[in-house]
Amino acid sequence: MLTSIKSGTLKGSVRVPGDKSISHRALILGALATGTTKITGLLEGEDVLATGAALSALGAGVNKKDAAWVVHGRGVAGLNAEPGELDFGNSGTGARLMMGVIAGQNVRTAFTGDESLSRRPMGRVLTPLILMGLNVEGDDDRLPLTLTGATDLVPIVYELPVPSAQVKSAVLLAGLHAPGETTVIESVPTRDHTERMLRHFGAELTISHEKNGTAITVNGDAELDGRDVCVPGDPSSAAFLTAAVLITEGSRITLEGVLVNPTRTGFYETLKEMGADIQYQNEREEGGEPVADIQVASGPLKGVEVPADRAPSMIDEYPVLAIVASFASGETRMEGVGELRVKESDRLASTLAGLKACGVDAFADEDTLTVQGGKGVRGGGHIETHMDHRIAMAFLVMGLGAEKPVTIDNAAIIATSFPDFVEIMRALGAQIQQLEPSDP
Repeated sequence: MLTSIKSGTLKGSVRVPGDKSISHRALILGALATGTTKITGLLEGEDVLATGAALSALGAGVNKKDAAWVVHGRGVAGLNAEPGELDFGNSGTGARLMMGVIAGQNVRTAFTGDESLSRRPMGRVLTPLILMGLNVEGDDDRLPLTLTGATDLVPIVYELPVPSAQVKSAVLLAGLHAPGETTVIESVPTRDHTERMLRHFGAELTISHEKNGTAITVNGDAELDGRDVCVPGDPSSAAFLTAAVLITEGSRITLEGVLVNPTRTGFYETLKEMGADIQYQNEREEGGEPVADIQVASGPLKGVEVPADRAPSMIDEYPVLAIVASFASGETRMEGVGELRVKESDRLASTLAGLKACGVDAFADEDTLTVQGGKGVRGGGHIETHMDHRIAMAFLVMGLGAEKPVTIDNAAIIATSFPDFVEIMRALGAQIQQLEPSDP
């Protein structure tokens, strides 16, 4: 267990871990390319390492050499080892994207995961992949499942029923194997890292704006070439440090080299609307992605309305936004957050329970979370994380500004996405301590 205590000012400059979404995709496309891919800045969290292990088991070479990761690709249709079982741990992103990869391989393998991942539905991504030719064996749409790829995938035009970068990406990855063109249509823009990286690796990809949304088309029978990839800092990881600064008086930090892709910056846009002092500095492009140093300073905040159409650009940041909203004056209403119910935990329920345990007035319905700020944050809660890394980090952040310490029941799960979180926070001045089960 860990407990966080009201802290003084946080100061310093830090580089957060590499972006998780881009790290997964760099490994996957490196394995599907011909030749060698060198990846610097890869997030070495458990989720990403599980994807790397799966690709190795399928025949690709994935190894760390000095400060970089090197992937020896097997070509788009070259992953033909029979691994028996691929264990994705807690990684929904890894499992869902790899379903798209397996769809076009001459492979039969079981997908497994930990208790949390095994509760998460996979139907959204499996539906289009089955239409393309993937064979799936299992009792329902949850892991464990056995997947058998097809060497004669059928290209499809698929309109996403709900916005999902993971579903979009899985279909596009499968489309690399299918003859002709595979198209995904999204009515609301979602993370476009797969599109950017496909182009980086040499895939033929077109994007057009249709009456019913944006159409992303990839040409099949693709040939990808190994490329160097520099993974920028993860804005979702940076969000926890940003929030910590905003709720601790007199704090100011600089987050170096953070991804500022417009499909990922809804959290920062919302904070600026709340009055936060956030500035992008040294803006540049690295590996096809926009990057900047983000300077954050504490100051007064006010509650705002967060529209539903912003959800795809900040879906992972709602728990920590709820923490910030607790310290802001007035009401913050977050709409379109129903997707939180099918994350690592029911994040909407977990966030709400944690807020109430710490004395914050909050309520939720199926698709909305409302937080009443400006009344002081008592803290003092013992938070059940439900094996969810973002819940764990969000409530450790809350304790830094609350009147009483906040304790989480599972610190180990943080390694899923941000292994050095506690070490970095302490270096900035945060009071986070280990708490033995026998401690009061």
